[in-house]
Amino acid sequence: MFKPDGDSWRRVVPSPEPQHIFEIRPIRWLLEHGVVLICAGGGGVPTMFQPSAARETLIGVEAVIDKDLASELLARETAADVYVMATDVEAVYADWGTPQQRALGRVTTHELRQQEFPAGSMGPKVEAACRFVEATGGRAAIGALTQIQQIIAGEGGTQVVAS
Repeated sequence: MFKPDGDSWRRVVPSPEPQHIFEIRPIRWLLEHGVVLICAGGGGVPTMFQPSAARETLIGVEAVIDKDLASELLARETAADVYVMATDVEAVYADWGTPQQRALGRVTTHELRQQEFPAGSMGPKVEAACRFVEATGGRAAIGALTQIQQIIAGEGGTQVVAS
């Protein structure tokens, strides 16, 4: 399917939520052995079990897996202490693009869920952060890669905590 995108057209495919990280066992093993990993880049390769098979045969599908929801699932399945999303902005902003815009520092999932964020930018990051915190009781953070040390220390970006 194609849809208009400004002056041109773009191909549109489904964006299902990630359900499972198939390589989770070797990922956990590598983490336990001190290996630095890069996982779920771009959301990972979209697959599904072949409908006619007995849940044994994976096939590729035309879809895009959301990278933020995939990394949140990975963070939960590896029992991460904190879930950090490094991006190109210093924090999540309430009322973005208006004279009232303000960076959100420490915020609860309840407070975040009261706001609206665009689906094409900060929306998936906020949703992923809220899911991680609600599922684990841990902390999630969103902020600029240039401030990663402060963000991990809980002193920068947007720090998302339980309500």
